[in-house]
Amino acid sequence: MNQRELFLRHVAQTSPAPLAIEVVRADCATLYDAAGKEYIDLIGGISVANIGHRHPKVVEAIRAQTDAYLHVMVYGEMIESPQVRYATALAKQLPSTLQSVYFTNSGTEATEGAIKLAKRVTGRTKMIAFNQAYHGSTQGALSLLGDEYFRNAFRPLLPGISHFDINTEAAVDAIDGQTACVIIETIQAESGIIIPAKNWMKALRKKCSDTGTLLIFDEIQAGFGRTGSLWGFIRYDVIPDILLLGKALGGGMPLGAFISDKKWMDQLTDRPVLGHITTFGGHPVCCAAGLAAFEALLEEKWIEQVFEKEQLLLAALVHPKIVSVRSAGLWMGVEFASAEACKKVIDYVLGKGLLTDWFLFAPHCLRISPPLIIHPEQLKKAAALIIEACDVVLAQ
Repeated sequence: MNQRELFLRHVAQTSPAPLAIEVVRADCATLYDAAGKEYIDLIGGISVANIGHRHPKVVEAIRAQTDAYLHVMVYGEMIESPQVRYATALAKQLPSTLQSVYFTNSGTEATEGAIKLAKRVTGRTKMIAFNQAYHGSTQGALSLLGDEYFRNAFRPLLPGISHFDINTEAAVDAIDGQTACVIIETIQAESGIIIPAKNWMKALRKKCSDTGTLLIFDEIQAGFGRTGSLWGFIRYDVIPDILLLGKALGGGMPLGAFISDKKWMDQLTDRPVLGHITTFGGHPVCCAAGLAAFEALLEEKWIEQVFEKEQLLLAALVHPKIVSVRSAGLWMGVEFASAEACKKVIDYVLGKGLLTDWFLFAPHCLRISPPLIIHPEQLKKAAALIIEACDVVLAQ
């Protein structure tokens, strides 16, 4: 059997028609398949490769750490330099109430840890989440996910969760003295880049503070410069009680985190002891890679180029078949009239060497979330291919 046949037989599939591109190499914002074809990567592993694929500083950090040690015992009594250094670097860039970092394997596990922490701190069980929100696919995170189509097949889920539309008074009014937490993405990702209103986010913060409810901001996709600032919550002038990170956190390696006040995080240490544990979360190689990526992102000033690249795309993505373009920095949802139209565009540009995708709750929108280091000429070519696709496959 060839590689494709083995892939289809032995690797579990999550969709009925996987792309099945056999990637053999990836550099910066370009992928290469087994036939030597090049692809401009317009999705960056779903907002993972913010500083591109195989950044030299990340590769070197991985090599150096493998020469020292791999897994020993991640959470317990060991002081592991990659964890300590990365947690310290993150804390330096965060408000004083977000100084205790719990590393996980992924963003969805960060969600799980955060809702456990909220229950532990408040002694409550009621939670508020939002329609068309995505926080992961494990059982607890799935319970918070804001779409019944994806939830229904896996019921029963966690009880006590209410879902509301963002920017509604009903959501704010529902927060009361029995609410453990409110969890919200600072930018709704999988609904096609939807930005909550600043005044509404402030009202959410105030009601949480008034009722002793913990406010959780999910920046698993928004984090690390995607929106044009290091943290997506900057635009709201609101500070969460718990911050969720993932995706770009590991620099291409698997890593997530939930971050909170130390006085709250310490409550996971007793009654019961080991209140939240993980075998591989904060793996030293992943933390070494993530720290190198984080430092490169800041030192090389890639975030400073985000708005310029955003404007380049906005100016180029104009066509009668494009209904709208919603953006939050170098993160866009290009809206078409239907999911079928969007799929035709995605398939066409893939054949031309441009990798993009759709959104989980907005299949009529084309996803743009490339590495922040992507060259302007690649963005121009990508936009031109999307416009070409509109002319060719959406002509009628």
